[in-house]
Amino acid sequence: MKLEDLKCIDHDIDIKAYIEFRESVKAKMEHPEWLGNFTYEEIDAMLKDNSKIWVYYDGDVPVCSMMLIPATEKSVSKFNIDKNYKEVADYGPMFVNFDYLGNGFQLQMLKVEDQYSKDKGYNYASSTIHPENTFSIANFLKDDFEQIGFREFSRGPRNIYFKEL
Repeated sequence: MKLEDLKCIDHDIDIKAYIEFRESVKAKMEHPEWLGNFTYEEIDAMLKDNSKIWVYYDGDVPVCSMMLIPATEKSVSKFNIDKNYKEVADYGPMFVNFDYLGNGFQLQMLKVEDQYSKDKGYNYASSTIHPENTFSIANFLKDDFEQIGFREFSRGPRNIYFKEL
């Protein structure tokens, strides 16, 4: 199955349904803390401030999702990125319904997010991944990200990844 075979919702996101999908994925994860916990209010504020969420569906079944968050001065400083924050897209939470694992959706979503970021004028992309999340790390490396650092956050350790778009 390919991402292009799915129905994509990328505007007028039902935040409650998005959170329910995220929580259903987290409930099956061995390490749910890897995914994060943006609240309804945080997501709503982020979407009003140029963040973007994509949710892909197989019929009515949510299959996978990704988020883009425009970087801030604080985030580029926290990640030790020496670039103008306005040029950096932060690739936020990505997750896949456990019934659809093995289709390569994360790498496919990264390609979509890369193109969207370029189209929006971003020159760089960053993301953080738990150091034991080898599946995600492998996909980000396949998408030409490089690990540029490591940081302890409130939700645990994270490798910091960065690339030029």
